[in-house]
Amino acid sequence: MIKYAIVGNIASGKSAVENILIKAGETVIDADKISHELLEDNTEVINTFKDYDILENGRISRDKLGRLVFADKKLKSLLESILHPQITEKINEFFIKNQDKERVFVSVPLLFETKMGNLFDKIIFIYCDDKIRLERLMQRENYTKEYAKARMKSQQNQDGKVKYSDIVIYNNSTIEELERLVKKLIL
Repeated sequence: MIKYAIVGNIASGKSAVENILIKAGETVIDADKISHELLEDNTEVINTFKDYDILENGRISRDKLGRLVFADKKLKSLLESILHPQITEKINEFFIKNQDKERVFVSVPLLFETKMGNLFDKIIFIYCDDKIRLERLMQRENYTKEYAKARMKSQQNQDGKVKYSDIVIYNNSTIEELERLVKKLIL
């Protein structure tokens, strides 16, 4: 089995690539979705952040938690120290469950930041110009320009990640062009 990581900074088009692959019948899992599921009732996160306003109706508010950790690097590192090992465990379970497949794809937005590269055979990087990513974030998430920029700055620069990737897909155009590139470069 070939284990592919789909990587790209926030709002680069990873989800669109995932959807194209799923539509083509490929086996795909998303580390962001794993993270969201792990946050549902994560008592370790609740206990660790009990002195902060992260709950809404008794549950972790991803929005409140996100705004907190993206404003404080120490708190972000603390949250990552809890979640990243749990995410890695879920990815390894995915590999075991699908070991009969010829190839599998895992969308891992923070692959380089979390040093998870050793889990994969190939890295596919989705590159999108910063200006387009900023516009997407503000439209999609209704973020202010300042908050969107802060979210973007919390990740390593994309240009540095390109040189560590096996396949780079430039997603600065239409969804049709992205689909064409995915079919040409991956499928």
